[in-house]
Amino acid sequence: MQTATIEVTGLLSALSARGIEKQLLRLPGIHTAEVNYVAGSATVAYDETATDLQAIEAGVRECGYHCAGAQLPRHLCAPKDRRAAGHTHEAHAATADAMAHEMGHGAGMDMQAMARDMRNRFLIATAFTVPVFVYSPMGGMFTPPAPPFDLPLNVWLFLLASVAVLYPVWPFVVAAWRALKNGVLNMAVLVVMSVGTGYLFSVGATFFFTGVQFYEAIAVLLVFILLGHWLEMRARAGASAAIRTLLDLAPPLATVIREGHETQLPTAEVMTGDLLMIRPGSKIPVDGEVTEGESQVDESMLTGESMPVGKKPGDTVIGATINKSGSFVYRATKVGADTALAQIVKLVQEAQNSKAPAQLLADRASQWLVLIALVIGLATFAVWFWWIGQPLLFALTLTITVFVIACPDALGLATPMAVMVGTGLGAMNGILFKNAAALEEAARLDIIIFDKTGTLTLGQPDVVEIVAAPGASEDAVLALAAAVEQGSEHPLAQAVLKRAGSLETQPVTGFTNIDGMGARGEVDGRTVLLGNRMLMQAGRVDMGGLAAKSDEMQGAGRTVVHVAHGGKLVGLIAIADAARPTSAATVRKLREQGVQVAMLTGDNHATAERIAAGLGIELVLADVLPGQKADKVKALQAQGKKVGMVGDGINDAPALTQADVGFAIGAGTDVAMESADVVLMKSDPLDVVGAIALSRATLRKMHQNLVWAVAYNVVAFPLAAGVFYPFVISPEVAALAMSGSSALVAVNALLLKSTRLEGIGAHDPAATRAIG
Repeated sequence: MQTATIEVTGLLSALSARGIEKQLLRLPGIHTAEVNYVAGSATVAYDETATDLQAIEAGVRECGYHCAGAQLPRHLCAPKDRRAAGHTHEAHAATADAMAHEMGHGAGMDMQAMARDMRNRFLIATAFTVPVFVYSPMGGMFTPPAPPFDLPLNVWLFLLASVAVLYPVWPFVVAAWRALKNGVLNMAVLVVMSVGTGYLFSVGATFFFTGVQFYEAIAVLLVFILLGHWLEMRARAGASAAIRTLLDLAPPLATVIREGHETQLPTAEVMTGDLLMIRPGSKIPVDGEVTEGESQVDESMLTGESMPVGKKPGDTVIGATINKSGSFVYRATKVGADTALAQIVKLVQEAQNSKAPAQLLADRASQWLVLIALVIGLATFAVWFWWIGQPLLFALTLTITVFVIACPDALGLATPMAVMVGTGLGAMNGILFKNAAALEEAARLDIIIFDKTGTLTLGQPDVVEIVAAPGASEDAVLALAAAVEQGSEHPLAQAVLKRAGSLETQPVTGFTNIDGMGARGEVDGRTVLLGNRMLMQAGRVDMGGLAAKSDEMQGAGRTVVHVAHGGKLVGLIAIADAARPTSAATVRKLREQGVQVAMLTGDNHATAERIAAGLGIELVLADVLPGQKADKVKALQAQGKKVGMVGDGINDAPALTQADVGFAIGAGTDVAMESADVVLMKSDPLDVVGAIALSRATLRKMHQNLVWAVAYNVVAFPLAAGVFYPFVISPEVAALAMSGSSALVAVNALLLKSTRLEGIGAHDPAATRAIG
């Protein structure tokens, strides 16, 4: 099964997307199709043995829409290696240029172009509506000037109104035709029916029969509709700011070393195996491995950590990160769509195109709303004209008002706008939601299970306690241990050396490794033994008063390194898998949010309870084998709880999949990240707090928008149909209300950008990013 995200241009309303989905799902080999009206893109899962991307794009074009291919800009669309290129650099550059011209930065650029077009149509409609308004009869309040060229007034109004209506309304005509062709009733159908009914009736009254003309009302009506859609499209373009910001991180040019010479080329032309030169202050174009030189690299765009990371030969570098100090050469290992940045962009696009459960309901409601509007509109005309006996003009005006005010744009925008902004805000803070359902479901979690090793802990041994014998100091104990461990690659030795840091150590001679027990060496002419209790017993070391302390440390689940000098125990070094600096804060903040926290581990109960107590966790699931993790999640779900699971290892994958929402630590395995619903790029458990806060804020915006959209239509229908006669509203006021409702929903969703994600940045102020 393959998944592709493609750009779809020309979507004028939410139900336009529904029409494309219906048609794509009829194609052979299509498993799922989700079209995002706000983003202007589609994510399609398909069987590559039954269809291909070209057939899918052709299917979109058959629906009447333009399709611009996979949504990655030029510098993220490079061939993987020289063999895969299959053509010269010049040919590839031409292809990339064409792709960049077609696609720009994806849906955001298309939405901006649509907004500009809608603005131009609004300005033209306004420019010609003003004279229509001036020349229209004003009930004796104003005498209009004489029409030019001695034209009859009604013919002059016809000419002005035709320009004010026919060109500006054309996008709605096209959208209505596409919708009907795809078996969908959408907003454009209602706009065309309302504007078209008024315009055609007025034309008939001008040339074929005696009647009242609607030119002024229809022109003003269309001006308000165009204004609303222009503002809405500007908001939609703003919702995709996160994607554009991510895309802009990658530099357009790269300095490549070929045949011993440095050449500056477009990043799109960099191929796997190329050597690239990076100088201070420049961005790294693609992923790779350092071959020469050393430097400090700012990886905050990916990890959120403000401190630069040292790079030396053999270390990996990531595209779009920034070189801060020295120069270095590196070999490209991942280019184009394989880079980490491209994968993040792809993940965010797919999340934005996915539908939250609330959106599925809103889409169905929008479809029914259009049908209901048509029925109510026709019923309104029949009741007022034939049953009550009101004039034709009055009945027709109310019918047009019903068609206009019922446009379901607000309902269709309610959830996708919130999802777009929410997933974008998460991505800018290192929280990648892989689908909208996870974004919605995370707000409802009752309990979150954390795998211990590598999630709540660092997953590497660390010195957690040093106890010195009477007459010795902690530094002296540590210095002796570090002297013996110099040069050792053992994880426990590395923990000791890391803690010793810059402590001065004496030279060691006669170093001997003792399998299963530790090591020995000569320091200052006396034997130093470094290891477990068995080594002390074998060396007949006097434990003195530290025997009980050694037992206590071991009982707490710590590895105890005994340090003896000259046959006497001088100290103990306790080593354990240390908790992450933010683990305790994570537990505390989750409990403040009303979420229960559990720790899952294979450790024995005594060790697990000690670690959990230090972090403030009350529910401990200990002695759990790797294959039993998913069963523990099921057991909690059987109690009626919504369960989240946070893990990083291969053996966490089944539990991540079983959980209602799975969170993968970004530094974990690819299997865990594939199985999870949310990826925490900074490998910080505190980001779980931020993810839940973002989920709750997004869900709150969804509910606010849906409540407003539903309430608006509940009030709008009876008002438009004249139920409260003699209080009635005009089509112009209806258009203003409809446009204002859509704009309100869009702006309310954009307010998510100002949401402070609790937990994000609490440990590192530079980790918090704002979306412009």
